[in-house]
Amino acid sequence: MPDEKLIDATSRAQDDVVLELVEQKLSQGVDPAEVLDDLTAGMKRLGERFANGEAYIPEVVFGAEAFNQAMELLKPKLGDAVGQKKGKGKIVMATVKGDIHDIGKGLVATFLDLAGYDIIDLGHDVPNEKIIEAIEKDKPVAVGLSSLMTTTMLSQKAFIEALQEKSLRGEVKVIVGGAPITQAWADEIEADAFGADALDGRRKIDAVLGN
Repeated sequence: MPDEKLIDATSRAQDDVVLELVEQKLSQGVDPAEVLDDLTAGMKRLGERFANGEAYIPEVVFGAEAFNQAMELLKPKLGDAVGQKKGKGKIVMATVKGDIHDIGKGLVATFLDLAGYDIIDLGHDVPNEKIIEAIEKDKPVAVGLSSLMTTTMLSQKAFIEALQEKSLRGEVKVIVGGAPITQAWADEIEADAFGADALDGRRKIDAVLGN
C-alpha cells in the first residue's frame, strides 16, 4: 500500500523527512521495492508540481538530491531483492542542448542501473556533438534522450540525423522521452522507442534490446 507521507515528503523535497522515513522502513523490513515505488511516485508528483507552476527549479534540484540520497540507502537492498548484475551493456543518458531539466532522465538512469545496465550520464544541456563523441568512445548499446520543453524537441531529431550522417545509426538504439514527447513524435524522427515515464523507459529499452 502506498505511503502517502513518504510520497508527499518526496514531492515537496523534504530531504530530512524522506531519509528518516526510508531508514525507518528499511529497519522495519519493508520491501525496498515498495519504498522505491513511493519515492518514484513522489518524484513524479514533484515533476507535475513544477509543470503546473507550483514548484520552482531550486525545489526540483533539492528533490532530486533527496531522491539520490535515498537511493544510496536503497540500492544495496534492491540489489539483494532483484538479484540484478551488471553486464547488459552501456547506455548513454542525456538531456538535450538548451534543456536544464534532469529529474526524468535521472530516474530512468536509476532504474536502468538497477536493471543491470552500465550508465553513462552526460547530464543536462548536452550538445549532440558530445553525445556522438560518447557513442564513438564508449560503444553503448542505447542512447536515452530527454527533452522537457517543446523548444528543445528538435534536438532529438537533429541527433538522429547526425547519427545517420556519421553512419552510426545502426550501431545504437535511441529512446526518447520527456513531457512534450509522444509516440507520434518518436515515429516521426525514427527513434527506436518512446518512454512515457521512468519505468516505461526502462521497459522499452529492455524490449528494443531484447532483454
